[in-house]
Amino acid sequence: MIPSRPLVPGLLSRVPVGPKLAGLALAALAMTLFPHGPVSIAVCLAAVFALYPIGGVPLSAALIELWRLRAVLLVLAIALAVFVSPVAAWMSTGRVAALLLLAALLTLTTRMSDLLEVLQRLLRPLRRVGVDPEAVSMAVSLTLTMVPVVAGFAQRVRDAERARGVRLGVRGVVPLLVMTLRHADQVGDALAARGVG
Repeated sequence: MIPSRPLVPGLLSRVPVGPKLAGLALAALAMTLFPHGPVSIAVCLAAVFALYPIGGVPLSAALIELWRLRAVLLVLAIALAVFVSPVAAWMSTGRVAALLLLAALLTLTTRMSDLLEVLQRLLRPLRRVGVDPEAVSMAVSLTLTMVPVVAGFAQRVRDAERARGVRLGVRGVVPLLVMTLRHADQVGDALAARGVG
């Protein structure tokens, strides 16, 4: 089935999808194109965290998202700290964390059907140059939702390890990969049933 998340009622859930998508796009541009320092990255992260309670989403939801993504963020931070510098590690990891938290906030406060409808409407003019609005909008919406889905799979693998009292280590990638590929097959079947792809 196509991944979806329970809609969290609140201020942001009442904001139309268009402005939310525009806000996410502008934030991504601002975070990637403009030069940042350690302090500005900290301010950006604080602003993203503040958006959760302002939008009616518990702050704990942001902390849960960070916990789910901890493996990815830790690998990124350690690699950059070792090969570049601790400052670069903080800035790049903070930037990635802020953008992932914003994407998670969007999916928590937006119905998938509404997101698809707006994306298709925005992409419709590109049909004249050979772009399929339905396929592209589905790909974008799936991308926004797949990070927490895969993070959830990773959590299930860790829970299974604890329940069995074993540590798979690197071998834990195998069940995670199997679960992700199985999920991809289910999503592919759902897309085929909708005539997408």
